[in-house]
Amino acid sequence: MPTIVPMHIGVIPDGNRRWARKMGLPITEAYRVGSDKVEDFLDWSLDFGIKIVTVYVLSTENFFRRSRSELELLYRLLKEKMIKIRNDERIHRNKIKVRVIGRTWLLPEDVRREIALTEEYTADYSNHYLNLAVIYGGRQEVIDAIKRLFIDLNSGKIGVSDLDENTLFKYLYVSDEPYPEPDLVIRTGGEHRISNFLLYETAYSELYILNKYWPEITKDDLKEALDNYTKRERRFGK
Repeated sequence: MPTIVPMHIGVIPDGNRRWARKMGLPITEAYRVGSDKVEDFLDWSLDFGIKIVTVYVLSTENFFRRSRSELELLYRLLKEKMIKIRNDERIHRNKIKVRVIGRTWLLPEDVRREIALTEEYTADYSNHYLNLAVIYGGRQEVIDAIKRLFIDLNSGKIGVSDLDENTLFKYLYVSDEPYPEPDLVIRTGGEHRISNFLLYETAYSELYILNKYWPEITKDDLKEALDNYTKRERRFGK
């Protein structure tokens, strides 16, 4: 067991499409395997005592770039997972609060309905948190936060003198969580980019790049990432 466990892990699960090409499988199979791997990753995280996991499911950019058939598949998988979560004893036993963050109003109504039901079912839980970033972009999150902040400025709810870094945090998608900033961000697929993921929140996050595609990640890979994190000295810009 790692001696220092991060409170919050962000995950960029890259490589589903490349894994499908490597294995000679249709992209539909890659998405399904990748979706199931999120469940595995959550189980491993619970075993290691990690409190918060935030997974990058669908970026804003990919929402506009992917084909309609791929998006329909993602919508179907998301609906299935929302229904499964509500009936999953692991979620209720571990009291995991589930949130879907991003510009979710762009999702089809039936998907939004399943998300709302799942968030309602887990709303009172606080032992652990699972955030699924869907139609999410870090730049877009900051823009949306500023829009909400301006509303409160114009209404007099807050004043200009109240504005600082902590104030903006309160307007982000996961503002009601106890630890909005990931301690560690794990990216699979070997790419050394943050890809518009939690830009404001990851200013001082540790990064760990895994040269495996997302469907290939194992519990040992997560342990290795945590062991690596344990050895690092976090200076927070000092």
